[in-house]
Amino acid sequence: MFIVSGGCTSITPISPQSPASLTTTGSPPPALTPSSALTIRVASLSMGSVLPDIYTCKGSGISPAVSWDGVPPGTKSLVLILDDPDAPNGSFTHWIVFNIPPETGELPQGQPNAKVLAIGAQQGDTSTGSRGYYPPCPPIGATHHYVFRLYAVDMDITQPTADRSSIEWSLNGHTLANAEFVTIFKR
Repeated sequence: MFIVSGGCTSITPISPQSPASLTTTGSPPPALTPSSALTIRVASLSMGSVLPDIYTCKGSGISPAVSWDGVPPGTKSLVLILDDPDAPNGSFTHWIVFNIPPETGELPQGQPNAKVLAIGAQQGDTSTGSRGYYPPCPPIGATHHYVFRLYAVDMDITQPTADRSSIEWSLNGHTLANAEFVTIFKR
């Protein structure tokens, strides 16, 4: 399995000459050294593989299981966004889940289209204005990329209704780390 992960975005690189990088042992302070990188997995897929029909409009259209590791210290919640950057009218958001408790380790397959999920996470509105997972369904003949992005956030998001722009606004300045997983699908 090939997993791409993003590094911590809140850590500012320190040059070796900077006094802030020196300690009595000569190594960087522990707060500046992440213990692991945030990673995301989608079902039992490998990076770049075809999204199975069960998760698309060709099948039952249920949400895939999404799991993660390497949540950085200080993370209060996670945000998951699934979008299609190849959509004819620009990026199309298929799924937004926010305030995911990081300790849960996964979102099980087949989440309902409810505002609040059993694990306490909340779902935002897709590009269609509907809540929950909206299965990929690109135009016939076109191969589209479906990008699952996971964000570790230093706060809970307090949006009564969340769409892509309000979630992105909330992530600004509060993202500790992020990771992405890309699949493809063609009808």
